[in-house]
Amino acid sequence: MAFRYNDGCVIARSKEAKRLGIQMGVPWFRLKDAQFPEKLHVFSSNYELYASMSARVMTHLEELAPRVEQYSIDEMFLDIRGINSCIDFEDFGQQLRVHVGNGTGLTIGVGMGPTKTQAKSAQWASKEWPQFGGVLALTPGNPRRTEKLLSLQPVEEIWGVGRRISKTLGTMGITNALQLARANPTFIRKNFNVVLERTVRELNGEPCISLEEAPPPKQQIVCSRSFGERVTTYEAMRQAVCQHAERAAEKLRGEHQYCRHISAFIKTSPFAINEPYYGNLATEKLMTPTGHALLPEQDVSGITRH
Repeated sequence: MAFRYNDGCVIARSKEAKRLGIQMGVPWFRLKDAQFPEKLHVFSSNYELYASMSARVMTHLEELAPRVEQYSIDEMFLDIRGINSCIDFEDFGQQLRVHVGNGTGLTIGVGMGPTKTQAKSAQWASKEWPQFGGVLALTPGNPRRTEKLLSLQPVEEIWGVGRRISKTLGTMGITNALQLARANPTFIRKNFNVVLERTVRELNGEPCISLEEAPPPKQQIVCSRSFGERVTTYEAMRQAVCQHAERAAEKLRGEHQYCRHISAFIKTSPFAINEPYYGNLATEKLMTPTGHALLPEQDVSGITRH
């Protein structure tokens, strides 16, 4: 398992950890004294290394695909339309795995489909069942395979469907991806939202979510952390908040943007036993939009004091 950089909460799990029932986001203090049939191997996260490896993977994928979208630090979408006129989809997927593996030493999973959502479902299946060799393609020419896979995918594992929505869908008798795909899109939009309606359409092979080679500008940047030990003095808290504000300003400049508002939020642990919970948020509006590295020091110190 990998933990947030201050060893606060679980952010990545191996298959073995999943089989032990360890959930994402569980704080370390809940696990360190628990009894498990196997020994836990714990690692701190290293975001600088992850970003570097992510960029290398992106470079290798761009060598084999004309258009690539970096969806997250460990997920990319590729436009490979027409590639099957030269090579079988799954053979191409194996080429991707070999190319990235040789260049980075990383093993990747590849899912293919006519829509992003189907591709994500295929990628989920490629990890779930080793017999696929890490590559699975869903194509319009093989609808039975698509239906079979969707019938096996729990609704909470569908891309973009969270726990809350999956619970509501469950009360409607929708527990897998195939059942959701067969739902009426208009009904889904009326009772949920247009985002879930798009998911239904995409599960049926109708593209609704386009490839974004250049990600849209962020509307907000958040830098936060869980402390590894109690913080009980104002000065220690002020320094931590200023450090994260400086990191946020660095990200802001990396996006060539400016900010007009700064917010600082703090809260006590929701897992603390027999202790009152405290949480607060303060926001400062800047006179002039800026991305200067020194901007947080004065303003964030002020709102932290409040």
